[in-house]
Amino acid sequence: MKKIVFNTLLLVLLATAVQAQDKFFTKTGKISFFSSTPMEDIEAHNKTTTSVIDTKTGKLEFAVLMKAFQFEKALMEEHFNENYVESGKYPKASFSGAIANLSDVNFKKDGTYKVTVKGNLTLHGVTKAVEAPGTIIVKNGVVNAASTFNISPEDYKIAIPNLVREKIAKQIKVTVDMNYEPLKG
Repeated sequence: MKKIVFNTLLLVLLATAVQAQDKFFTKTGKISFFSSTPMEDIEAHNKTTTSVIDTKTGKLEFAVLMKAFQFEKALMEEHFNENYVESGKYPKASFSGAIANLSDVNFKKDGTYKVTVKGNLTLHGVTKAVEAPGTIIVKNGVVNAASTFNISPEDYKIAIPNLVREKIAKQIKVTVDMNYEPLKG
């Protein structure tokens, strides 16, 4: 009886370990955005993004707290949270999607792989389908994922008052930079 329990426990542990090796995780992912107009440049950084990537299925998830974006000027940060993205009402942005060309990536071999990521970005309570190019770098068992794409505040029903409309770009450049570690089961 002890042998059966031991073997069952061993199988469960092995299955968990194998499954965990397929997933990579970070709590310190970087997401930044940049708005450039002739009147003003606005840039903010967030270094506390949580993300998981499943190398077996290509599924990819991000979650970012809006109040964790840091701006050069405190007043910009206040306007961003209170007037534009309404961080009190919509505290989190998230992305759920997958690598469309997963077969082009070998997560077990060092290399640089071009990918296309497709999924849904939820921001300010609005979910929109997005597709973005990216790069995955595998080196010594560590996975880095990077992407740059544009979003429009209007698409996410973020109202920009006419008084400051000329200071905020119609297309905001979003940059993603994640260094994943193997998820330990």
